[in-house]
Amino acid sequence: MSTEKRVVSVVMGGGRGTRLHPLTAERCKPAVPLAGKYRLVDIPISNCLNSGINRIFLLTQFHTASLHRHIQTTYHFDPFGGGFVDILSAEQTEKTNDWYQGTADAVRRNLQHLRNEPHDYVLILSGDQLYRMDFSKIIAQHEAHGADVTIAAMPVPVSKVEGLGLMGVGDEFAIQKFAEKPKDPAVIESLAISAELEAQLGNPNPTEKRCLASMGIYVFNKSALAAALDNDMTDFGKEVIPSLLGNQKLHAYAFEGYWEDIGTVRAFFETNLALTDELPPFDFFDEDAPIYTRDLYLPPSKVNQCQVEHAVFGDGCIVENSQIKRAVLGSRSYIRAGCRLENVVMMGSDTYETADDIQRNNSASIPHLGLGKDCRIQGSIIDKNTRIGDRVVLDPTDKPDGVYQHGIVIRDGVSVVPKGMTVPHGFEL
Repeated sequence: MSTEKRVVSVVMGGGRGTRLHPLTAERCKPAVPLAGKYRLVDIPISNCLNSGINRIFLLTQFHTASLHRHIQTTYHFDPFGGGFVDILSAEQTEKTNDWYQGTADAVRRNLQHLRNEPHDYVLILSGDQLYRMDFSKIIAQHEAHGADVTIAAMPVPVSKVEGLGLMGVGDEFAIQKFAEKPKDPAVIESLAISAELEAQLGNPNPTEKRCLASMGIYVFNKSALAAALDNDMTDFGKEVIPSLLGNQKLHAYAFEGYWEDIGTVRAFFETNLALTDELPPFDFFDEDAPIYTRDLYLPPSKVNQCQVEHAVFGDGCIVENSQIKRAVLGSRSYIRAGCRLENVVMMGSDTYETADDIQRNNSASIPHLGLGKDCRIQGSIIDKNTRIGDRVVLDPTDKPDGVYQHGIVIRDGVSVVPKGMTVPHGFEL
């Protein structure tokens, strides 16, 4: 069987996403918009498709409507390739009547669906990470080492391993021990990659030791996965994987490309703004490994008499006589004259206002979709379908995290206007 026929992929649709709230107030983490036109879930799915893996199960549970709509309108396969992106939501059965209790529990409850697809390996992925990986390479290493389980891992300098799950490896990256978020310098030192393995990796800074940190990406042999889940453990990273040490053959796959776990509002904010850099850490312009998403069939963006410095524009934006500095504007973003934006992620809208909408809102003094005139916005995320009135000022500098007027939230030092909110004319934060 070819590689794609020997592998099925499982993408974890995420839990409640509390650390990303309020961006996850009405959607799950994988459905959060990214880079002006994508969704987070497009990243693992595109990595699979670019690696020749086209049988993908997406496990979902919380606030699923937006994610389901995106998947159903984006990923269509012809009947000859046998590919699919199949959504598996939490459901009641004769055996269970509650929610998924963790990543391992979610996969366990769906083993019956995996068994319906002939395969040798199961690739388990997170739905909220930004990276580009050729999964055929980790599969090839998995086979070459005769591993039961292979875990993708990032080499991280010992000075930056705080809060990460680490692993110690021996010859051929065979995993010998795990340590969950260690703080003891002696423990961290004992997990450092050996000089021999570093020579294979080509450490760009050989004067500083590195450790391998789990990325939450796993390759299981079919039989190894069934055995690993023949218990009541609920989480892969904290329970299942460490329990396999000494019982199954575990190997690490060292990945040295760009990888970002978008788990917090601050991480989401900075990851998006980094895409405006002259040489961004993640390249959406790689034609050999494109990131797929829904085609909205929108016109090109229109920018009139603006000063723009480091910005990303989605499709169908309209920007009038404004100053834009380091900003990401999502599809259908409308910015009216006289605005100044700096360090802003604006997600745009699902629709344009019609002429009737505009006339009705004018008579009722309701702000239009997008930004009104003469706004000053910095350090902020503006979620989809928001209405920001004229002369609004948003600046979280020196303000404590918390909930403010009109539903505005400051979290991780970033002000967030939640989805669908209206901020009246003249409001200042």
